[in-house]
Amino acid sequence: MKRETGVSTSTVTAAPDLASHRSLRQSVEQAMQRYFDDLGDDHLTHNLYELVLSEVEAPLLEAVLKHTAGNQSEAATMLGLNRGTLRKKMKQYGLFK
Repeated sequence: MKRETGVSTSTVTAAPDLASHRSLRQSVEQAMQRYFDDLGDDHLTHNLYELVLSEVEAPLLEAVLKHTAGNQSEAATMLGLNRGTLRKKMKQYGLFK
């Protein structure tokens, strides 16, 4: 069965919510544009990929842990990580309380 978007219903249930995905994607695009605007024409940045990951990953982990009331197994599942990897990242960002 197809929805009006042309995406099958089974695809929609298996994939993340498409409206939320677009909203998050747009937010990232806007944030990056503001970053480049603030940076100006005469400044170069290096290791942008690592910079963005380090700035986004910690608040992402915090938000998911808050959403799961600190349940690391649930948080790991939501993030698509195994629990050991989540704990390693929590340690890296000082998220153990």
